Amino acid sequence: MAQLQEHNTPLSIKLFGATISPKQKSQTKIDHDHQKPDLKRPDKIIPCPRCKSMETKFCYFNNYNVNQPRHFCKACHRYWTAGGALRNVPVGAGRRKAKPPPFSQGCMLDPSSPARPTNSTSTPWGTGTPADSGIYSPGSASISQSRTRHRLTETVDEGLKNILTNQNLTAQAMSTSQGNLASNLASKVASPRHIVNIEHRPDHLLVLVHGILASPSDWTYFDTELKRRVGKKFLIYASSCNMYTKTFTGIDGAGKRLADEVIQVVKKTEGLKKISFLAHSLGGLFARYAIAVLYTPGDVVGTQASAFQSSGSSNKGLIAGMEAINFITLATPHLGVRGNRQLPFLLGVPFLEKLAAPIAPIFTGRTGSQLFLTDGKPSKPPLLLRMASDCEEGKFISALGDFRCRVLYANVSYDHMVGWRTSSIRREKELFKPPRRSLDGYKHVVDVEYCPPVLYEAPHFPPEAAKAKEAAKNEPSVQNTVDYHEIIEEEMIHGLQRLGWKKVDVSFHSSFWPFFAHNNIHVKNEWFHNAGAGVVAHVADTIKQQETSSTFIAANL
Repeated sequence: MAQLQEHNTPLSIKLFGATISPKQKSQTKIDHDHQKPDLKRPDKIIPCPRCKSMETKFCYFNNYNVNQPRHFCKACHRYWTAGGALRNVPVGAGRRKAKPPPFSQGCMLDPSSPARPTNSTSTPWGTGTPADSGIYSPGSASISQSRTRHRLTETVDEGLKNILTNQNLTAQAMSTSQGNLASNLASKVASPRHIVNIEHRPDHLLVLVHGILASPSDWTYFDTELKRRVGKKFLIYASSCNMYTKTFTGIDGAGKRLADEVIQVVKKTEGLKKISFLAHSLGGLFARYAIAVLYTPGDVVGTQASAFQSSGSSNKGLIAGMEAINFITLATPHLGVRGNRQLPFLLGVPFLEKLAAPIAPIFTGRTGSQLFLTDGKPSKPPLLLRMASDCEEGKFISALGDFRCRVLYANVSYDHMVGWRTSSIRREKELFKPPRRSLDGYKHVVDVEYCPPVLYEAPHFPPEAAKAKEAAKNEPSVQNTVDYHEIIEEEMIHGLQRLGWKKVDVSFHSSFWPFFAHNNIHVKNEWFHNAGAGVVAHVADTIKQQETSSTFIAANL
């Protein structure tokens, strides 16, 4: 290989049998430089052979050949080579333009981008490179990309015209001319991807509310199935403000926290127009209180409610500033848990049911006293009775009545937490023997019944109810408990049945673990409670059907 030789001569390198010295190397470089031709710029100005203009300039020699000088005309912006054939090049073909964006951005064009051909003298494909150039340039290599960009730009223009033609615009936009409207919309829409985002942006907020001693993780399976079935128009949000022991702080306190959480979600998300609630167990009562906090009456909304009057009510209000669509509860104790077999794990034993009322607040706090209807002073009606009417505390029934659809899912049997009667808002005499066979495609869903609204007076708290409440609190006995509950239960039923309800009965009698019915109904755990998959499918299809239809369940208020 290379070897260094030290003699009297300067240091040299022997490479592959040949000896090279620095002197020989420099001599070789000088000889190579002498071989280059002496290219001298032309002295005189040559007129443009096309437009005969004298505003020309010399650019370079093609292939270092003095016989092929390259010139450019400043008047017509075209190149030519002296002594060569003149090509039919359009005027302005030599004008340089902005460098095209990368391909990742080139598919998302801005209609107002300067890369579009806006000058009448531009080439059809908008390139800024001389077409008759004999050398390579980036512009000539990207002609196909420029053509593609031009076609995409025309596609965007057509899409904008379709949007302007087919979509309903706001009153301010309709008052402007079509030309101004097109320019305003074109300036706001930055790319076709933005158009896609507008089309798929969710406009329907679906709030999931868990039950007692639970968390948002209870909705994992339900959330996955809803996203798969109902589409991208829904923003599914699982509430997290009342986790675990926070459910013991009272229905009113939890309801206010839920309302605040919904407001924060609405503020952070643009484009929401509709709202629905899906609640399990105690979460249904939290949701009923929250919608009263979020409710804006129709007479206050004024002209803003006019857009929703076609839904079935001439004076509809708003929930959190949005149209109310679905209110769905799963095994929710709407009538409380006091009374015969309202708390099934007590097995209907009168002695245990009598002791449960004073003991419940010890373990479940303020929520327990509200569920057993013993909250507040004896002269004041319990919270659940107040929530069956419109009172100073909130417009509970009016807010519930503004929902387009109200659905109750109730376990017929094997629910150790919530009885069939309280979760379906029925009297004892209204219960029937449920079918044993499930509906087609919805396993364990045995019956669906539509109950129209009943014309009742608003519920009230009679003097005898106050006396019965005081007796039930101070001298708890089986007779005092039964008398008090019968009075309050009938008043609550009168208030809630003024609304139309869709009642869905569920029976897990044929499942592997029927005693988990309270958790099966919303599939709390996919491995242990998967018997409720048919119920989840029924709920998802109900929500999807209501989204595409204008059916309104009436209310007598």
